[in-house]
Amino acid sequence: MNALTLVFVALCVFALAYRYYGLFIARKVLCVQEDRETPAVRMADGIDYVKTNKFVLFGHHFAAIAAAGPLLGPVLAAQFGYLPGALWIIIGCVLGGAVHDTIVLFASVRHKGKSLASIAEYEIGKVTGTVASFAILFILILTLAGLSIAVVNSMFASPWGTYTVVCTLPIAFIMGLYMHKIRPDDVKGASIIGVVLLFLCIWSGPYIAANPSLSTLFTFSKKQIALFIPAYGFFASVLPVWLMLCPRDYLSTYLKIGTIVMLALGIVVVHPPLAMEAVTKYSAGGGPIIPGAVFPYIFITIACGALSGFHAIIGTGTTPKMIGNEREILFVGYGAMLTEGFVGIMALIAACVLVPADYFAINTAPQAFQALGMVPVHLPDLAREVGEQVQGRPGGAVSLAVGMAYIFSSVPFMEGMMAYWYHFAIMFEAVFILTAVDTGTRVGRYMLQEMLGKIVPQLGKHNWKPGIALSSFLFTFSWGYLVYTGDITTIWPLFGMSNQLLATSGLIIGTTMLIRLGKARYAWVTAIPGLFMIPVTMIAGYLNITGNYLPKGLVLLALMSVVLMVLMAVVFISAFIKWYQLLRIKETVPDAYGDMVLQIVEE
Repeated sequence: MNALTLVFVALCVFALAYRYYGLFIARKVLCVQEDRETPAVRMADGIDYVKTNKFVLFGHHFAAIAAAGPLLGPVLAAQFGYLPGALWIIIGCVLGGAVHDTIVLFASVRHKGKSLASIAEYEIGKVTGTVASFAILFILILTLAGLSIAVVNSMFASPWGTYTVVCTLPIAFIMGLYMHKIRPDDVKGASIIGVVLLFLCIWSGPYIAANPSLSTLFTFSKKQIALFIPAYGFFASVLPVWLMLCPRDYLSTYLKIGTIVMLALGIVVVHPPLAMEAVTKYSAGGGPIIPGAVFPYIFITIACGALSGFHAIIGTGTTPKMIGNEREILFVGYGAMLTEGFVGIMALIAACVLVPADYFAINTAPQAFQALGMVPVHLPDLAREVGEQVQGRPGGAVSLAVGMAYIFSSVPFMEGMMAYWYHFAIMFEAVFILTAVDTGTRVGRYMLQEMLGKIVPQLGKHNWKPGIALSSFLFTFSWGYLVYTGDITTIWPLFGMSNQLLATSGLIIGTTMLIRLGKARYAWVTAIPGLFMIPVTMIAGYLNITGNYLPKGLVLLALMSVVLMVLMAVVFISAFIKWYQLLRIKETVPDAYGDMVLQIVEE
C-alpha cells in the first residue's frame, strides 16, 4: 500500500462519519437545542465565560486537544506496522474518540461548564465526584509535565523554533485586542492580521538563526526553557481567555492545520510507498521501542490520536464556557477530534515512509539498535542534510520531523531544502504541544478552585482574582517543578494508561447522563466503547506493573499505577450501580426546561 491510499481512505471515512454518525449523535441522541442558553451566555463574565465565534472556538479547542499524542503516539506505534495503527486511529476516532469528546462537551455545557469530576458528582454521587477529582487532577499534572518536557527537548538550543514560538505571544495579544476592543467580532480581519504576522515570523526564522547576535537572544538551555514554560502557563491561566489563550490557540491552528494539509498535498504529489510492513514481527511483543504486544499497547501508545482522556479535561474546562449555541457542539467536539485523527494518520505515514532500519535507528538507543542486527540505509545522508545527529534520538519527535522533511523535500522544486523542513517540523511540533499546555493549566486551575472552594468557599468563586492567582500558582508550580527537575521521563507508560482510563471514565459518566435523560435506547453509543476500554486499560496497567515497573525496581511508579486503577475502578463500579438504579425507574418527570427525564439533578 502507498501513503496516498491511506490518506484517501481516512478522509472518506471521517467525512462520512461526521455527516451521518455525528449528526445522529447530536440530533437524535443528545437532542441539542438551539434556543437553550449556554453557560457562555447565561454566566458571561468577560474572563472565563465568553461567547466565542464557533470557528475561533474550534481553533482554540483543536489547538488545545491536539498535543503530543496524535504526533508522537502513532510514530511510536509504527513499530507494529502501519496496519494496526491505521485501523485503531480510524475506527477508534469515529466510534470512540469523537463520541467521547462530543458527550463530555455536551455534559459540561448542561452543567454550567463544570469539570468532569463535578459532572460525576451530580450524575453519580458525591463520593464518586471526590474520587474522580483527585484522579483527574493527578493525571492532569502528569500530562502537563510530560507535554512540557517534550517542548523543552524540542526547543532548547534551537533559536529558530524558539523565536517563532515566542512570536505567537505578541501576535495573540494583537489579535485579542483587535477582536474585543478595536473591531469586536471581526474574526476575518483578526485572522488576516494573525496569518500575515505568523508568516513573517516563520519566514524570518532562518535569518534569526543565521545571525549570531540575534540567535543568541533566542538560544536557551533546558533549565531556562523549563522555567519559561510554567511562567507562560501561569499567565495564560490568569489572563482573560480572549486576550491571549483563545487567539493564540486559534492562530496556532492555522499553523497546525496548514502544515497537515501541506503534508497531505505533499503525499499526493510524491505518493511515497509505505516502507514499513503492514504488520511487523514485533506485533507479538519483544520490540525495541514498546516491549509489549499490539494488544493492549497499541491503544495506550496511540492515545490521543484515537481516544484521549485529556480531551475530557479540555471539553469540560475552557471550551464549554465559550460555546455560544448547543448546535456548535457537533462542529467543535466531533469535528475537532476527526481532525486530530487525520493528524494521527499523517504522523503514522511520516514514520512509515522511512526505511525500517532508519526508523529503528532513530527511535532506539544505540545499544538496543545494535542488538537488532539492522544497518541504516539512508540515515547518514539524512543526518548530513538536516545538519544534526538524528540517530539514537528516541521518543518519536525526531523521526516524525525526519519523515515530514523527507516528504516535503521530495516535492518538485523543493530538493535541497531538507534542513529547512526538518527545523520547521521541530518548531511545528513545539507549537502543537504548547497550546495544550496553556489550556490544560487553565483547566487545572478551574479544578483546583473547585476543590479548594469546598474548604474555603471564597476560593471557589471563579471571578475572585486572589483565588484565581493562588490556585494558578499552586497548580503551575506542581507540574512546573517536575518539568524543571526532569524526573518524569520514565512515567510515559503510566501517562498512556492513565490517559485512556480517564477517557473511559468520560464515556461511562456520559452514559450515565444519557440514561438519566431518558435516552437509554441510545446509550450504546458511549457504553460500547467505554466498556471495551475498561479491560484494555486495566490489562495494560497490570502488564506495566508486572512486566515493566517491578522488574526494574520502579516501586513508586507501580504504586501510582495501582492507586489510579483503584480510583477509576471506584468510579466505574459506582456508575454501574447508578445505571441499575436509573433503569429501574419507570416514570419520567419534567425538568426546569420541560424535558422529560428519569431524575432531576443540579446543573
